[in-house]
Amino acid sequence: MPAASESLTHAADLADFVAASPSSFHAAAEVATRLEAAGFTRLEETDAWPDAPGGRFLVVRDGAVIAWVVPRGATASTGVRIFGAHSDSPAFKLKPQPTTGKLGWLQAGVEIYGGPLLNSWLDRELRLAGRLVLDDGTSVLAATGPLLRLPQLAIHLDRGVNDGLSLDKQSQTQPVWGLGESASADILAELAREAGVDAARIRGYDIVTADAARGATFGLDDVFFASGRLDDLASVHAGVVALERAADGFDAEHIAMLAVFDHEEVGSGTRTGAAGPMLADVLERIWLSLGADREQQLRALAASWCVSSDVGHSVHPNFADRHDPNVQPVLGSGPILKINANQRYATDGAGAAAWNAWCSEAGVATQEFVSNNGVPCGSTIGPITATRLGIRTVDVGIPILSMHSARELAGVSDLWDLSRVAEAYFRG
Repeated sequence: MPAASESLTHAADLADFVAASPSSFHAAAEVATRLEAAGFTRLEETDAWPDAPGGRFLVVRDGAVIAWVVPRGATASTGVRIFGAHSDSPAFKLKPQPTTGKLGWLQAGVEIYGGPLLNSWLDRELRLAGRLVLDDGTSVLAATGPLLRLPQLAIHLDRGVNDGLSLDKQSQTQPVWGLGESASADILAELAREAGVDAARIRGYDIVTADAARGATFGLDDVFFASGRLDDLASVHAGVVALERAADGFDAEHIAMLAVFDHEEVGSGTRTGAAGPMLADVLERIWLSLGADREQQLRALAASWCVSSDVGHSVHPNFADRHDPNVQPVLGSGPILKINANQRYATDGAGAAAWNAWCSEAGVATQEFVSNNGVPCGSTIGPITATRLGIRTVDVGIPILSMHSARELAGVSDLWDLSRVAEAYFRG
């Protein structure tokens, strides 16, 4: 298949993946569904795990999922190659008592999650998605179709809006979802109906908004891909596809692992975030199953790598002054290696050399990213993972525009190329 056709096929599959993953909980479930179809066995954290080398496994913890392939020749000190990403994106999250409204409008009481570009969420049809926790302690996934909208004030009522839009985060970000009186409506009942459960059984929930529009390619020769939640489902999807492909005939001298964390957009400091214990717990259980003592586990960590994959900034043609004047990655020219002198990214010289080798093995061009000195640099799960485990880590991703918008913009070829490098990395 020609490279352009493979890239478009990958983008179409990514559109399916994003549509099936409107929340972190849905994303983890979709990863599990796809990998189980590829022969992976789902393990429960409360059960005993297999105690022999060989096999494909995964474990889901709420909105996080870790999957791995153990070679038959694995020993107590076999290292691991982790491809890390995150399942959450900036959004709005339902507050307690979420059914609100006034003046004949039904509204949803929401809180801002992460750092969304607020104006990008205006005048879009939005879904609600996440999990409902029922009276027996079980959880069910729930997602609506297009249900909500944040209507923008007409220019006739705000003549200066084009000189600068500023939204009050409390009073001006509550979406509408119907007409009537809030006393006779229940937005949770809409979610319960979609999930096929009785709304009276809901005892807790974690529900966020997502753009209802489907991801799509466009532009000259379909070079662009626009979608919600590319930060960071683009990396999650690339890792899933790469692990599926690498698992067939896997005979490397390391364990191949995909680690998808939740809550990166709010600091990662949760039981399912990169700063939490999940990855360390899974690694310890794998090595214990291979008969490792503490010294052998430390040797295995020293022989391991983590590729932290998240989106980065492409140079913007209308705002070139916000970027470094010399290092200017652009859509369609390959995945990026992310570098920061103050260790906001974990890449160092050894990581750069390794990344370039994996790209060369995959036949993929790569670019570098570094921030303009006058613009603060964001961070990723990379430095957190390196700090938690002492594991060699390199930060990478794809360049995009409109980061943290309700709908972000990527290059079609970059999406496919990232997965190709991930596969080369897994295969070793």
